[in-house]
Amino acid sequence: MNEDFLIALISQNALYLLGAIFLILIVVKGVHIVPQSEKFVIERFGRLHAVLGPGMNFIVPLLDVVAHRISILERQLPSASQDAITKDNVLVQIDTSVFYRITEPEKTVYRIRDVDAAIATTVAGIVRAEIGKMDLDEVQSNRTQLIGQIQASVEDAVDDWGIQVTRAEILDVNLDQATRDAMLQQLNAERARRAQVTEAEGTKRAVELAAEGELYAAEQIAKARRIQADAEAYATGVVAKAIKENGIEAAQYQVALKQVDALNALGNGEGKQTIILPAHAVEAFGDAFKLLKGGK
Repeated sequence: MNEDFLIALISQNALYLLGAIFLILIVVKGVHIVPQSEKFVIERFGRLHAVLGPGMNFIVPLLDVVAHRISILERQLPSASQDAITKDNVLVQIDTSVFYRITEPEKTVYRIRDVDAAIATTVAGIVRAEIGKMDLDEVQSNRTQLIGQIQASVEDAVDDWGIQVTRAEILDVNLDQATRDAMLQQLNAERARRAQVTEAEGTKRAVELAAEGELYAAEQIAKARRIQADAEAYATGVVAKAIKENGIEAAQYQVALKQVDALNALGNGEGKQTIILPAHAVEAFGDAFKLLKGGK
């Protein structure tokens, strides 16, 4: 009895049950929750219809289809190595790495098939072109500038693919052994040249200092002589004034002082000296002592 009743109930409401199930399926198929790190590309009848961002989104079931799930996280290309020739014809091997993220999935999925391979090929060509514009020394010393130029060129090239290049790096610049040996010889020669220049500058400075010392000594001697000459001129002027005011006696007094000083110098000499004096020298000394005592 109960089984017949349930069968009759289901048969009478089968249409409603099917409608409820269909409605549930429509809701399930029509609601899509997109993660924060992804975007969904929606197609309707095989054509691009919309791009769903993170969060809850609604589409038309049976008409709209999630064709592509694209990650918008930053990606790193595998490190690549390519040969390039510098402006001064030196063969170098450049190791590069590029970081990028997809910002417009609708461009990426419909314009390029293999994103990583396309970017790697683009980077290789741009690196060779930029290296060819610079000498080896510029490549070694201006690596930051070179990285900026490569990143800007890659960004321009991949902009139509909906890709943003966030960073480009030059990991290493390798040279062949012959070039390394030549650079080492050049470095040693430059060091030797600098040492010679430093030694020459030191010798030059020593000569300049010695010349400055001699010049200073000569200036001091000349200055001393000038002071001495001024003193003698002053003394001569005083004597001349005294002679003018006091007559010949002032001159005799000065001569007497000189004679006494000479006698003292002879007496203070070291060792044994034999002194020969003129016959009138004793009388001259006597006159000098009389003048010093005030006699006439």
